[in-house]
Amino acid sequence: QVQLVESGGGLVQPGGSLRLSCAASATIFRFYTIAWYRQAPGKQRELVGSLATNGRTDYAESVKGRFTFSRDNAKNTVLLQMNSLKPEDTAVYYCNSRIGAAEFWGQGSQVTVSS
Repeated sequence: QVQLVESGGGLVQPGGSLRLSCAASATIFRFYTIAWYRQAPGKQRELVGSLATNGRTDYAESVKGRFTFSRDNAKNTVLLQMNSLKPEDTAVYYCNSRIGAAEFWGQGSQVTVSS
């Protein structure tokens, strides 16, 4: 059973915007925090931020003021709006959630910021 399915991503010029979507199973969407990670070539995976079910958001310093999480309750989907993109934002982005000891990952979405 697939729990997290991502969509979006692509190629954008510096300063541009992209939006990623993470469609979650109903259980995850209703009861658990969904986080976003990214992994750039040759680097470790890093936390971008998270969105809790009560609406609380946390962002890495590197994306504060540029990235925004939101929820589409009708579609059980968490959205990651990325604005003012920089070349250093280039990475594969993953959504993630944990239920106890079980951890779930989306399949990953490539975001490339280049002129």
